[in-house]
Amino acid sequence: MARSIDYGTLMHHAMRGLIRSVLQDVADNGLPGAHHFFITFDTTHPDVAIADWLRARYPQEMTVVIQHWFENLTVTEDGFSVTLNFGNSPEPLVIPFDSVRTFVDPSVEFGLRFETHDDDEDMDDDDGDDDDPDGDGDAPDDRPHQAEVVSLDKFRK
Repeated sequence: MARSIDYGTLMHHAMRGLIRSVLQDVADNGLPGAHHFFITFDTTHPDVAIADWLRARYPQEMTVVIQHWFENLTVTEDGFSVTLNFGNSPEPLVIPFDSVRTFVDPSVEFGLRFETHDDDEDMDDDDGDDDDPDGDGDAPDDRPHQAEVVSLDKFRK
């Protein structure tokens, strides 16, 4: 039986390693300059740990922003944990790298998108109307703050 190189899996592993390195640098040194991250992840992943009210509100995927207010950022080989502020309510999140769907740093027009078989089928149906909390501490009231879903096309030259 012929063996082949699985470039797709190798590329996903390398891109997740890049995210791991970036987040570890931020955990060690803080966010430099205007850098900030929009991270979309699959809330159905078995190793995602989020508050029940967040899982109920975002049963498929959620986008968080790491920017103004975050603490306890810890990076492991398999994922990261961070506490974010949702409407003046700090919430711890555990996000495995395997659950990450997009990672965007709009300050430098950089973004990664991890394709899945579901994404391939939904590519033409994506209307960009999903609502996601930003978790960056800018919410002026006690409700979870809404953020725009970011399409990576906005950052391509």
